[in-house]
Amino acid sequence: MPASYLIKPILDESYPMVSHGKGVYLYDMHGKDYLDASSGAVTCSIGHGVKEVIEAMNEQSQKVSFVYRSQFTSKAGELLAKKIASLMPGDLNWSFFVNSGSEAVETAMKIALQYWQEKGNFKKTAILSRWNSYHGITLGGLSLSGFPERRNRFENWMVFTPSVSPPYCYRCPMHQSYPGCKLQCADELETAINRIGADNIAAFIAEPVIGAAGAAISPPDGYYQKIRQICDEYNILFIADEVMSGTGRTGKMLALEHWGVIPDIAALGKGLAAGYSPIAAAIVSDKVMGPIQNGTKSIMSGHTYSANPQAAAAALAVLSYMEQKKLMESVMEKGDYLKQNLMDWKERFSFIGDVRGKGLLLGVEVVKCRTKKAPFSKSDNITSKLVKRAAEKGLLIYPSNAGIGGKAGNGLIIAPPLTIKKSEMDELLARLKNVFIEFQKETEQGYSEGTL
Repeated sequence: MPASYLIKPILDESYPMVSHGKGVYLYDMHGKDYLDASSGAVTCSIGHGVKEVIEAMNEQSQKVSFVYRSQFTSKAGELLAKKIASLMPGDLNWSFFVNSGSEAVETAMKIALQYWQEKGNFKKTAILSRWNSYHGITLGGLSLSGFPERRNRFENWMVFTPSVSPPYCYRCPMHQSYPGCKLQCADELETAINRIGADNIAAFIAEPVIGAAGAAISPPDGYYQKIRQICDEYNILFIADEVMSGTGRTGKMLALEHWGVIPDIAALGKGLAAGYSPIAAAIVSDKVMGPIQNGTKSIMSGHTYSANPQAAAAALAVLSYMEQKKLMESVMEKGDYLKQNLMDWKERFSFIGDVRGKGLLLGVEVVKCRTKKAPFSKSDNITSKLVKRAAEKGLLIYPSNAGIGGKAGNGLIIAPPLTIKKSEMDELLARLKNVFIEFQKETEQGYSEGTL
């Protein structure tokens, strides 16, 4: 008889039992502390145990925790939608609440298709996406994802295949360098459109800062401006998957705001309720909602727990807390401090190939040879080894893929809660440095013994 019937990520792996969390720390049942340098899965953006959020959730639970969206609306849901509209740029005013980032992306896909149907155009059914991307584990989101490792088992069920290269300056798919490249990676979208035919394409989707499939790949200036221009020229909707990069993670409500670009639809999740309750949202512009309002007046999507009042109350409390504490205002400064320290470590640690990202969504690409940018062999399992070693030292970091096409390469994401203090950032760096020191020694030993 197994010791546990809970299906964990690795069935025979031993995971510590969590006891509680406070601020940027989690504690196991033995009292060991773990500095949460990845906000879990880049989710717990305001830290653990925030009493204002807990009190708001308790207050809501004493009123009602569930209503079905076709029978009731709720004050919590209405206030959350209004709050999001006030925080979002441009005419992104309408919220369709779901339970996860994957569902938010699927809902965005459906709304994009329905937008064209409501306008009497049933030909526009394709959705374009990029390699080195991850849009969710559901079949729709997965089919848009340029993440071979997660696609492979389900390839026969995939509806779409990515057709555009990412803005991956460290390993430029065009073998160019910025700015001499003239943003050829953006031009590739136009090439894909012309091959497929704009009349057949409903939308293009992208993560403004690439997360799990690219270790915080952040594009050069001008890239998203060009993407927006191409979408407008060919009459194609632009969907921003901001599940990981949104809700203040980069210092803005949407990471796209750093480049002055507004999408037609945005997907939010993770930090929306900061881990206090499952909730995500597809945020829709007035432009996209218009034909639906004037047509069928109903979006063909929804889940049992959509707009759940308990989850909505948690998310509303999180956004209110972020506003009151002005958390987004210090994100870039904190991110720059961590990023500069990581970049300085390149002199000491030969395996640090690239340091990148925006705000408190930072990535480190790990390489076997920095000069050649050569990745470690996939069989070496370098990323998982580093993540496990960090956890042993009381540091939680997030694993990520890297490398052209996402088929080889190792990356780590550093994304602590937005509430992290200077002393805690120094502690984060100290624990991470110890991990890197040990890994450097092991790497050098491996070279001398011929095992790496």
